[in-house]
Amino acid sequence: MSKKIKLILIGKNSFLSNILFKRLKKKIKIKKISLKDFYKIKKLQDYSHICNLATHPNYLSKKYSCKFDIDIRILNKIKKLNLKYIFISSRKVYKMKFNITEKDKLYPKDIYSSNKIITEKKLKKILKERLIILRVSNVLGEKIKNIKRVHKTFLDNYINYLKDNKVYYYCNDFKDFITEKMFADIFFLILKKNVFGTFNISLGKKIYIREILKWLNYENHQKQKFILNIKKKPKDSFTLNNNKIKKITRLRALKKDVEVFCKNLGKKIYFQNINSKI
Repeated sequence: MSKKIKLILIGKNSFLSNILFKRLKKKIKIKKISLKDFYKIKKLQDYSHICNLATHPNYLSKKYSCKFDIDIRILNKIKKLNLKYIFISSRKVYKMKFNITEKDKLYPKDIYSSNKIITEKKLKKILKERLIILRVSNVLGEKIKNIKRVHKTFLDNYINYLKDNKVYYYCNDFKDFITEKMFADIFFLILKKNVFGTFNISLGKKIYIREILKWLNYENHQKQKFILNIKKKPKDSFTLNNNKIKKITRLRALKKDVEVFCKNLGKKIYFQNINSKI
């Protein structure tokens, strides 16, 4: 793409849009706005990429309807323009297993992931080579104040558990986690490359719940709050194969990077929680 990179991020209060804006604002021209303000932009042709991170609440919990599909509403405004659209999909469109590739059969586990698949198909039909679909694993990032999340992340739940005076029993599934830095670095290189299609965005390696809790609790004196349930068998384990995106970006994500990130973040979370009780 010859056009200079100019990105619109829709979803002013989105967790992921704030991560991308924070980490990319010194590298590229980037505009982070609400959906309402997006409709006011008159010269969309001046931009090279658009990525929507806003979600209608009903898109999460109700059967698919175009009126709840923000991406399709945006599509109707941009479909005749020569720019690329980045659609943030979900790892939940797949059946949970190890080493899932982009070619694996889709097996949505809930209404939200079913709706994501419908949106993917609609966007593909119109945008074709102007569409980039990112099926993203769990992104680990520092909680941003005053940001409303439409659904809770692993870290949201972890923080809530710390605040409760309860013991929590967990099942030792393995998951695929990436840090906010990994996500932003991959996203940046996707913007720079003339690519289209569907890509898994992931670490591509197993991280067991017991491991990530150990890292997050590195400075935490309440480790006893989290107890492994040895009677319950893991049933929600997965990793996404990321070979396709690695060939393009040449980035090599390391499990050690996730460990270091979690230890540093866990320390912040723990001491913020302690201070809030004083």
